[in-house]
Amino acid sequence: MPSTEPWLLRLLPMLRWWPKVNAGSLRADAMAGLTGTIILVPQAVAYASIAGLPPEYGLYTAIVPVIISSLFGSSWHLFSGPTAALSIVIFATVSPLAEPGSSSYIQLVFTLTFMTGLMMLAMGIARLGFLVNFISHSVVIGFTAGAAVLIATSQLKNFFGVSAEPSASFVQTVSRFAAELPNTNLFVLSVGIVTLATGIATRRYLPKLPHMISAMVAGSLYAAVLQGVFGSDTGIATVSAIPRSLPPLSMPEVSLQTLRDLGAIALALTMLALTEALAIARAIAVKSGQQIDSSQEFIGQGLGNIFGSFTSGYVSSGSFTRSSLNYVVGGKTPLAPVFAALLLLLTLIALAPLVRFLPIASMAAVLFMVAYSLIDVHHMRSIVRTSRAESAILFATLFATLFLHLEFAIYVGVLLSLMVFLERTARPGIRKAVPAPGANSYHFIGHTTEPDCCQLEMVFIDGAIYFGAVDHVQRRLRDIDAVRPSHKHLLVLAPGINFIDSSGAELLAQESRRRRSIGGGLYFHRLQQPVVDLLERAGHLREIGPENLFAIGQDVIEAIYPRFDSEVCRTCPTRIFRQCQSVLPNGEPRGPAVVRFERRRAGSTLQADR
Repeated sequence: MPSTEPWLLRLLPMLRWWPKVNAGSLRADAMAGLTGTIILVPQAVAYASIAGLPPEYGLYTAIVPVIISSLFGSSWHLFSGPTAALSIVIFATVSPLAEPGSSSYIQLVFTLTFMTGLMMLAMGIARLGFLVNFISHSVVIGFTAGAAVLIATSQLKNFFGVSAEPSASFVQTVSRFAAELPNTNLFVLSVGIVTLATGIATRRYLPKLPHMISAMVAGSLYAAVLQGVFGSDTGIATVSAIPRSLPPLSMPEVSLQTLRDLGAIALALTMLALTEALAIARAIAVKSGQQIDSSQEFIGQGLGNIFGSFTSGYVSSGSFTRSSLNYVVGGKTPLAPVFAALLLLLTLIALAPLVRFLPIASMAAVLFMVAYSLIDVHHMRSIVRTSRAESAILFATLFATLFLHLEFAIYVGVLLSLMVFLERTARPGIRKAVPAPGANSYHFIGHTTEPDCCQLEMVFIDGAIYFGAVDHVQRRLRDIDAVRPSHKHLLVLAPGINFIDSSGAELLAQESRRRRSIGGGLYFHRLQQPVVDLLERAGHLREIGPENLFAIGQDVIEAIYPRFDSEVCRTCPTRIFRQCQSVLPNGEPRGPAVVRFERRRAGSTLQADR
């Protein structure tokens, strides 16, 4: 293979999966694409309505961005396009700047899509894909649940046929709807109920049929019957007609004022879209056995949004519903979403006029079903049962989504995730240890109740010792002196110390000096080589003493036992080491505590240190 292969794979990631393409995979991808198109049409129209855009823009977003992101991403099954969460963020953040659906609003959305794509692409080129790992999954679940509530409340007026003024505020939306509720249009409400009932029944009893399309067809036919019987007095409004055309070219408007207005929104959308896409790609990769390149996925999503901003698309990302369906129905390569986009293009040209018969109340009912599917009750319950910190992140993000500007809600969740991560890494585990049982075993095990040596404290330290953890580690090491002042010697079992920085190296050197000053010493067992190298570069290895570092297989106690105070050893009641004297100085047998301890050691099956 040529030496430039890694560069070619990064520029043309489709080279990784292209050898898999054959007649069988093409047939499977074509069928998966057809299935995806059937699901994509009602979703795209519905999501465009959520975003405050004419319905055709949802279809435009599901063509060029889908093709580009599939060809330049890393996942074989990720199906991109418009999503509910991104659509609600766009509406909530851009609607205060322009009237939804107006030409200025659409222009701002194109510009926002271009800025978001540029941020994604820049992060991918800089290989910053790992950053998404620091955003807790609880943030995505909480934000998505909050967005689902906002989607449902925004459609209440359409479902009940009232004329409440739209608002980006959750509280105002609910209060305005409540004030108009007595003016409910029963014709419109009945259309919504028929649509919703059909969708629920189809999904439960006829799962092989596309329930959203079935619901929309049933609602449209029922509305047509009502209008045929009662005429125009029904007040049933329908969706605007979609032009029969290819996605028209568009041009983002980049100016200093626009950058100021949309910069924070674009950053929030970037974080949400990338987190959403990678979470979906990784979840499916676990089943398919594929390995995901996060940075390459950033590039694919970035290019998809950049090209989308010039072809009348708005911000897109991965869809869990379409991606899961793509995998389940047998999609083999990223050509499946490409086929779906091409089939959608044909649908747009041939069937676009039919959309004008779709009642807005039916659209509202479909969006209720979408909102319900976004609330992941299973994972929410799991988080609440397993982690208080993650539960706090989840509900803080959810309530911030409802009561704050949506871009700030994302920031709240991300900041809380980082705070929890830093709090956990800043408190590495420090647990007591004793020598493992056995005459020829030179390793150690954790314990909480066994007797201690009178002079030596043995502890495992599990985690990095960096500037954020120095204070915690220092306090725990000083606590040893406060509890047992006679423990002047400290043995650190160090296989779990995977990283230290200059602050951590200085702490270890300081602890070594302090223990020597009180007549003891600091020793390390199984300190990893990168940590040893850093201590040497920092100039602290000589101060700690290379002779105080012990490798696996060495008899640590045999080496440091001569450094103990022999007078203390003769009066020690525990005598937990084999080097200790077997009887007390006055000839009395060992105490009961020691006998119990040795019996436990003789029959112990505790796990050895790593």
